[in-house]
Amino acid sequence: MKTSHSIGKPIDRLEGHLKVTGAATYAAEYEVGDLLHGYVVNSTITKGKIIDIDEQAARELPGVIEVFSHNNRSKLPWFDILYADMDAPPGTPFKPLYDENVLYNGQPIALVVAETFETARYAASLIKITYEESKFKTSLLSNLQDSRSPKKGMATVVKPLPPDDKGNFEKAYAAANVTYEGEFNHPPEHHNPLELFATTTVYEGKGKLTVYDKTQGTSNSQLYIANIFGLHYKNVRVIAPFVGGGFGSGLRPQYQLFLCVMASLQLKRNVRVAMDRSQMFTFGHRPPTYQKTKFGASKDGMLTALHHTAIAETSQNEDYNEVVVNWGGMLYPVKNTEFDYKLVSLDIFTPMDMRAPGGSTGMHAIETSMDALSYALNMDPLEFRLLNYSETDESANKPFSSKELKACYQKASEAFGWEQRNPKPRTTKRGQRLVGTGMSSGIWDVIALPGKAKATLNKKGQLKVKSAVTDIGTGTRTIMTQIAADSLGMTLDNVVFEYGDSKMPLAPIQGGSYTTGVIGSAVKAVCEALKKKILKAVKRVEASSFKGATLDDVIFSDNYIKLKKDPNIGFSFQQLVSDNGKKLKASKSNIPNAFKLKKYTRAAHSAAFVEVEVDEQLGTIKVTRAVTAVAAGKIINPKTASSQILGGMIWGIGKALQEETLIDHNLGKYMNTNLGEYHIPVHADINDLEVIFVEEKDDIINELGAKGVGEIGLVSMAPAIANAIYHATGKRINNFPIHFDDLL
Repeated sequence: MKTSHSIGKPIDRLEGHLKVTGAATYAAEYEVGDLLHGYVVNSTITKGKIIDIDEQAARELPGVIEVFSHNNRSKLPWFDILYADMDAPPGTPFKPLYDENVLYNGQPIALVVAETFETARYAASLIKITYEESKFKTSLLSNLQDSRSPKKGMATVVKPLPPDDKGNFEKAYAAANVTYEGEFNHPPEHHNPLELFATTTVYEGKGKLTVYDKTQGTSNSQLYIANIFGLHYKNVRVIAPFVGGGFGSGLRPQYQLFLCVMASLQLKRNVRVAMDRSQMFTFGHRPPTYQKTKFGASKDGMLTALHHTAIAETSQNEDYNEVVVNWGGMLYPVKNTEFDYKLVSLDIFTPMDMRAPGGSTGMHAIETSMDALSYALNMDPLEFRLLNYSETDESANKPFSSKELKACYQKASEAFGWEQRNPKPRTTKRGQRLVGTGMSSGIWDVIALPGKAKATLNKKGQLKVKSAVTDIGTGTRTIMTQIAADSLGMTLDNVVFEYGDSKMPLAPIQGGSYTTGVIGSAVKAVCEALKKKILKAVKRVEASSFKGATLDDVIFSDNYIKLKKDPNIGFSFQQLVSDNGKKLKASKSNIPNAFKLKKYTRAAHSAAFVEVEVDEQLGTIKVTRAVTAVAAGKIINPKTASSQILGGMIWGIGKALQEETLIDHNLGKYMNTNLGEYHIPVHADINDLEVIFVEEKDDIINELGAKGVGEIGLVSMAPAIANAIYHATGKRINNFPIHFDDLL
């Protein structure tokens, strides 16, 4: 496509053809010669010690090269810091094959390496493990009495603690004219991206490795490997140009990376380790969380008291925590508030970020409580929210950098036809189906981090921009190409964005909806730096025309630098580099202005409106239509951004109605570790979904004014569904997922 103004246009994904034709290469698909295959043996007990590992039958199988366990693995460091990563919470990171201790069910305890995957998998089934079992606890609800405050994290993205209590909540709640008190639960959820976790390690010799990894951060995996195995980080190259979904599961290095690299270094061979689907349930997940709310309002509908408590699970070795209870105070101007967030340590693997971590959990409780209070007040749920609308974040006493949530309410409600609803629950029917409508607000933080990019203008007049950032299917490659093209006044076909390689400029892990703002701003900055070099170069080869010209005197358009006063006087980038005799290069870091940013609350907002049908006899639930309006600053590419919001809306349907990992607490084991029994929405579950982007200008958050859209489409959808089910049936179900038997 030839256009020098592509930002804001719905450009097709540049790698789309590669993906749909099968030409894109993923971590387990690289053609590597002399390749060995590893298969992981997982613990079948939940807690205890390994007494004996009988490997004889496996080792006697033809084609088996080695069996690794804590008995024969290479020497490893014991310092926790060397196992940490960019997203590690406080505590002791998990160390695979470190010793005989079993910390959770499914823990990797051995690795079989063989000449073929099938041989390794069969040999793994022949290994016999003798355990000494210990008592364990895996149930959050049975151990709420053991809850405690979390330790402060040291991860790249620092998660804010709950805001301080304000006013006198107990007094205000007792004096409120109308109150609602609710308890909320959701079970564990596992990420389950389409691509299974896999690593292919190419042994280059002399302490050098090339690693193809499924990851959301090539630099993160690189540093993790180098620290643990004592390698120079420049000798470890991690490549991940295509990632088949992540949703947060690839933010931390998973154990197959450790095991694959260990085997490759010890055997001095090329090795691949790939998980199967059941093994995708043996590491991080969205933690089950118990929540309690107490909301109070005056008879005229003004919120006067807000209490929100959340208790979540974490592992015995790390304190994973989420931002769950903060959102209500950010959205609504309540003078008397009380917030609390605690953890319970259980014998499970450390939970980890899963799309909209904490936000999708907390907004369920907040927006369901708001809905319940509106009915108690006999007030329209939308009117109730507008009455309690705030232009500032009173929980932090800060203004928002921008907030167009009111416009989201307006545009989404109009598109949905909210005014036509009958407000009384259980009164609207289509045949044997009860029809209900519900709505919810949404909010998600805008995170600012440093990022870096390099740019080169070559002799073909082609711009190459590089960053180690990954593209987990969100369209990162496409929008970075758009940003670079517009920043330097070039057509898209003359711009190449190279990414997903740790040898490129350092980038943070891709998550939290911050990649567009962070790396996009770095791309814009490096192109601005390149403009200065282009102007300097053109003065050398065309001194008479451009003598004394500054950047304010020139324009960059259609692959040319031109004089503003006479656009007919210009130089093509290709001719300029050719005459200059060498490529033009620039490198630039995007360093956020922390002093400026801390004065504001920075957030994206959304409003979701949903219609459901509930079969009156069977209790089955169908989401018939939904509209989500989003205010997320500058939208770089409406097509890829809309796709992200649609994905979040579909996930919201799954979260509200289907998605849960079932655990047998007698065994401490997840039971539905497959996609046949771990239910997620399929095509038949999805009907009419509409996405609306509200215009929002923000000059504070970053150079682009872009907030990101990965999470904001999810946080408002699930509570809107729950509220619609109440309107349809008159039954308030606060536990997710909502099953048909809850309504019978």
